[in-house]
Amino acid sequence: MSLFGLGNRNQKTFRPKKSAPSGSKGAQLQKHIDATLGSGNLREAVKLPPGEDINEWLAVNTVDFFNQVNILFGTLTEFCTANNCPTMSAGPKYEYRWADGITIKKPIEVSAPKYVEYLMDWIESQLDDETIFPQRLGAPFPSNFREVVKTIFKRLFRVYAHIYHSHFQKIVSLKEEAHLNTCFKHFVLFTWEFRLIDKAELAPLEDLVESIIQL
Repeated sequence: MSLFGLGNRNQKTFRPKKSAPSGSKGAQLQKHIDATLGSGNLREAVKLPPGEDINEWLAVNTVDFFNQVNILFGTLTEFCTANNCPTMSAGPKYEYRWADGITIKKPIEVSAPKYVEYLMDWIESQLDDETIFPQRLGAPFPSNFREVVKTIFKRLFRVYAHIYHSHFQKIVSLKEEAHLNTCFKHFVLFTWEFRLIDKAELAPLEDLVESIIQL
């Protein structure tokens, strides 16, 4: 089972789906993810399989969650526009500015769709960098790998926060709320299992996150 089934109108993706790291055990781990998701038990699906390397597991899931958010946001690109969403916000209290530390060092205010475009470009550049996400079997992961993964997940969370605060009614009208909720539940359980997002970062969706964790 894949979590990518979005109905006929929503096969559009924000950008092409990425495949799991091929030279590693990515394909094998991806099969494990699909098999465990098929069981419907998301708590079990996120756990590190016995005997597997934690970095390999984080890597293949990072690609998977990138694809999920990419596809979800792709269903909203005609509604999430610079006019409708002039800032990347999650309700009135939370606004996110973009910086990647390289080409944009000082955080800048951008529209929500521009923020997500910058974010997806940045994540793709991380996933394509073999010094961060090695493709060759047995190639070492960098010492800062977990920190890179944490930054990716922290920023992907912001896309979910924006969708829930600004576009949930549209998601409901498209009859996709069950899919959104399942994707977000999977995301929360995975990030909670491996402590990938600081609790303060989860504040915009605190009640929803708590309800998922405590189920």
